[in-house]
Amino acid sequence: MTSSNWDNDSQNLDTEAGAGNRELTGIYLKIATVLAVAISAYAIYANVLSNTQEFYRNTLFLIGILMLGFILFPFSKRHATPKFNIWDYTFIFLTLVSYGYFFFFYYDLHVVRNSLPNTLDYTMAAIGIAVLFEAARRTTGYFIPGLATLAIIYAVFGQYFLGIFGHAGFSVQRLLYRLFMTSEGIFGITLSTASTAIIVFILFGAFLSVSGATSLFNDLALAIAGTRRGGPAQVAVISSALTGSLSGSAVANVATTGTFTIPLMKAIGLSPRFAGAVEAAASTGGMIMPPIMGAAAFIMAGFLGISYTTIVIAAIIPALLYYAALIIAIDIEAKKQGLKGISKENIPQIKTVLKQRGLLLLPLMIVIGTLLMGKTPIYAGFLGILSIIAASWLSLDTTVRMTPKKVITALNDAARSAIQVTLACAAIGVIICVVTMTGIGSTLAFNIVSLTGGILWLILLVVMVICIILSMGLPSTALYIVVAVTASPILIQAGVNPLAAHFFVFWFGALSNITPPVALASYTAASIAKSDPMQTSWTAVKLALPGFLIPFILVYNPILLIQGNDISALSIIHMIISALIGIYAISVATSSFWIIRTNIVENLLFIAAAIMLIKPGLITDLTGLGLIVAGAAMHITRSKRITKASSLSSTE
Repeated sequence: MTSSNWDNDSQNLDTEAGAGNRELTGIYLKIATVLAVAISAYAIYANVLSNTQEFYRNTLFLIGILMLGFILFPFSKRHATPKFNIWDYTFIFLTLVSYGYFFFFYYDLHVVRNSLPNTLDYTMAAIGIAVLFEAARRTTGYFIPGLATLAIIYAVFGQYFLGIFGHAGFSVQRLLYRLFMTSEGIFGITLSTASTAIIVFILFGAFLSVSGATSLFNDLALAIAGTRRGGPAQVAVISSALTGSLSGSAVANVATTGTFTIPLMKAIGLSPRFAGAVEAAASTGGMIMPPIMGAAAFIMAGFLGISYTTIVIAAIIPALLYYAALIIAIDIEAKKQGLKGISKENIPQIKTVLKQRGLLLLPLMIVIGTLLMGKTPIYAGFLGILSIIAASWLSLDTTVRMTPKKVITALNDAARSAIQVTLACAAIGVIICVVTMTGIGSTLAFNIVSLTGGILWLILLVVMVICIILSMGLPSTALYIVVAVTASPILIQAGVNPLAAHFFVFWFGALSNITPPVALASYTAASIAKSDPMQTSWTAVKLALPGFLIPFILVYNPILLIQGNDISALSIIHMIISALIGIYAISVATSSFWIIRTNIVENLLFIAAAIMLIKPGLITDLTGLGLIVAGAAMHITRSKRITKASSLSSTE
């Protein structure tokens, strides 16, 4: 990642988190850089070169991330000065005291004292939780620590809650023990995933970015789609898909690729509002694009107890359907506005691009191939990092070579990028622990299913709204964990395939990035496009509306996730064709244009057809196709009549 890219990411973090990144100088900048590089180096050592025990790996990694978080993120915007203040020093000291205490006395607690905590243990646990919540507040905003605090209150005072929410309550001591001294809370599966697979793939993405892969993706996208109708908008979709598959952050993706694609779109005549909406919708898709999927794939694999490779394979078809929906919608809009592409002389030659820097695509292929061979994500990610270094030195373009200085930059960028996701994973461990202790998740799931009468489509609509609301303003990994804990049990209780249920909730969590009122990706794109943020958000929703149908399709068609007993190549092809026809129909309806502007009757027919094609079955498929044929016939007949009338009028 270049320095300019890092500046963009810093601005992105300012939007996505509480007080934003602090601009450090002098000795403070050196301290932050040394610490960040040390964290990344330790992550490689602990995961690849040693067999570090889980608790010690998690604790040491979290200590480093907490300290870096307190260094880079000030107490408030008023305290956002280049120098540390008393609050920063205090929380860094408390981090070392509380987490350092358990790092050194963990064996004594669980072996010598047979897991019988004393007053000092409880005190240090309470301090450690408070320190974590403050770090999460600074880096991710108030929602996650606020929700975790409510979870603690609920666990302790459960006897005062009414109805289905009531429970016997837990003592403060028991709660502190479960949250901080076992692997069920803060040091649970989410933090373990962050300190292993997630950090390794963040490192892989940082090395790839520093080597120049982002500009390679942009050039390839420009060479592939630049000359097409509305070419720059198609370029935005392709480059955002490639870049987003690595970064996994919708806002960071907009900040990185949007500065290149949005001016291109405006140059060919697209309105600033539409240009910003295209970039926001395309960048949001990066969160569901394998192989990384905003790091949610690693957490999802842990929750479901299946391999990471299974998640990646399952995500391929849905992600491609989402981007196909965007390309269709953009093409229809470009046709509607009569736009053309970029002239050939301004387009890079694909052969030249591949000849100069094409070897940088090799690490991606190696990672995907290694995963498909059944190797672990850690092994695949580390092999990917080594292949980036090798490919950079074998490339004809000498500017992409990973020199020692670039390696240091990549290590530095990776640790900084890991702050939000790690602290979110640790803090949400509190919520997961409380949900497990109280059983509130299964209770809510049972009651929501009962209230909706077990009607699946109604349950899906309720869960969709819940996911969008709960995910607003959250980083990618955090939003997935929140909806996975709170909303996916509802769908599983309703009989939905577990993998489809998790994809459904994550998908709508991701779409909260473009859904008003808290549409971070749309707002970031609007600031670059210089357009109205709310209008840009609604345009992005309209543009991505076919993408809102895809999760419903996945629930009714788990075959698209390569799930089910009756999977065959023919059934998969049938489902893809059915989904694409439905997507095209809804795209025409939302654009109100096909050959000419569509009328309300035609739009209703196309919308009804898309809904019919969601659920598999001969009757629904034939009904959907019949509605499309009716709408298309009506539209073609009307367009011919208008064209003929226009021709006669011009002749006279």
